[in-house]
Amino acid sequence: MAFALQGFEEVKLVKPVGKIVMTFTGNAVRFNKATAQALGFPAFVRVLVNEKTKQIALAVTTSKANNAVKFSKTEEKQSASVSFKEKAVVEAVAQFFTLGEAPEGEVAYISVPGTYYPGDKAVIFDAEDATAGTMKRRGRKKASETESAE
Repeated sequence: MAFALQGFEEVKLVKPVGKIVMTFTGNAVRFNKATAQALGFPAFVRVLVNEKTKQIALAVTTSKANNAVKFSKTEEKQSASVSFKEKAVVEAVAQFFTLGEAPEGEVAYISVPGTYYPGDKAVIFDAEDATAGTMKRRGRKKASETESAE
């Protein structure tokens, strides 16, 4: 037997993950697709908060775990970000942020970059790193908005 490859380690082919971002809008908490990708597109996560350090974390879990929240579809089917509108999740995250006023037709938001911790299968978002902004409303326009645009 040849041992020419003894001592070599296989190069692990890891797809680069884009920037991990959580966006808070007051009535929803959204995690971009890169967050789902970093966590391995888990079906369920736990949402954790640390009031002392002002951090929010997502940790991969199973459907049987206490406080498991449905998160991602499979990699092939997860085409967009993941939004939580559950009151408990929104309120838990809201305690760390104050949304500014948004002009008519826009929505105020807070954007927070996250860090992936592979050993914990978790992503942590630090409220201290948050940036605020406004964006155009997405989705269907109200009848009054379409009439005034004509």
